[in-house]
Amino acid sequence: MPEPPAPFDRPRSPEPAEPFEKPRSPEPPVSRQAPPLPEPGPSGPEPQSPAQRFDPTPQASPDAVLIRRTMAEVGPVADKVTSYFYALLFVRHPDLRPLFPAAMDTQRDRLLKALLTAAEHIDNTPVLVDYLQNLGRGHRKYGTRPEHYPAVGECLIGSLSRFASAIWDAETEAAWVRAYTTISQVMIDAAAADELRAPAWWYAEVVAHDLRTPDIAVITVRPDQPYPFLAGQYTSLETPWWPRIWRHYSFASAPRSDGLLSFHVKAVPAGWVSNALVHRARPGDIIRLGPPAGSMTVDHTTDSGLLCLGGGTGIAPIKALVEDVAEHGERRPVEVFYGARTDHDLYDIDTMLRLQQSHPWLAVRPVVDQRAHLHLPDAVREYGPWNEYDAYLSGPPGMIRSGVDALRAAGIPSDRIRHDSVEELVAAGD
Repeated sequence: MPEPPAPFDRPRSPEPAEPFEKPRSPEPPVSRQAPPLPEPGPSGPEPQSPAQRFDPTPQASPDAVLIRRTMAEVGPVADKVTSYFYALLFVRHPDLRPLFPAAMDTQRDRLLKALLTAAEHIDNTPVLVDYLQNLGRGHRKYGTRPEHYPAVGECLIGSLSRFASAIWDAETEAAWVRAYTTISQVMIDAAAADELRAPAWWYAEVVAHDLRTPDIAVITVRPDQPYPFLAGQYTSLETPWWPRIWRHYSFASAPRSDGLLSFHVKAVPAGWVSNALVHRARPGDIIRLGPPAGSMTVDHTTDSGLLCLGGGTGIAPIKALVEDVAEHGERRPVEVFYGARTDHDLYDIDTMLRLQQSHPWLAVRPVVDQRAHLHLPDAVREYGPWNEYDAYLSGPPGMIRSGVDALRAAGIPSDRIRHDSVEELVAAGD
């Protein structure tokens, strides 16, 4: 395992790269209709393989058809495309290397996946813009600057043209140039706007570390300045032991008057960040937080009930949603299904039962696989009906997928089902 760099080693600002069309310099936020991309945060679109998504329709723009055709071509060799992209980037632009983690195997494909996801949704302006703006804001914590985007675009085109050579032509390249120019400009604008109102990151001191089980800890931190967020959102977190490696964790409570933030962290095998937080972090340690993100939040303009499915540490944002409803003084029904493999995994059940005792509109139902021989989605089907409820899911990727299927089958429309993006959940697993 490589020796980690010095804690919080800030990357230097590289010289601007000239190849590829350079996006214009950031300006104060302006209203724009440029098409951006889908966000890898809660309730974002569930990723599929490029082959599954390659379905050009008569409504698709010519650029979108060419982009999806490229994606279908490179899908079977996605790993090679990713490796070649980063090799090209670091050979041609070695000054960008400090922006990335020392060990690239931990998150080497994140940037490229985000760009490809965005390009593929180039016709879906509302989804794209939301996604890209989140990416642009989130990339500030890496030290990303406007002058870095041309280098990335140049290497993106270089990688795609190499591995999609059978279908690559001038028209295809022009489509990708146009898509990337749009993508990068939305991200640059979002970062510029965010810079006027928020820091790129927050320092936060660990003030409490509660080891609930041998591999699950509840960690409470105090940010160095006010940290605005909504219940149900998540943030990215970096430890001093693994600089430039960020992992996503949901807030485990609604905003508190004392400004403290809590996270539920489960150490997973080979998980650098999770193991550091569970087994190494102690009060007094300093971590860094990225900006809040995600839309798995309560709509307080309606009186619909809330159907919440939380599996494992996914109970953390569900608890925050319950607190949010309580703080708004609402008496709308909230049904929480708390899933776990064993009784041992119900590490926060006492907290949830105390909330149930305090709020008559709240029902908490533990669902333990090994005891009931029943998976969480199956248990939800036994209750209901749920057609008057908004659904919220948080937990492992498999639970999210099966839960969404079960809720749709129970009659809940897709636009009333909110959950963390499966793509981000997989990345957050370590």
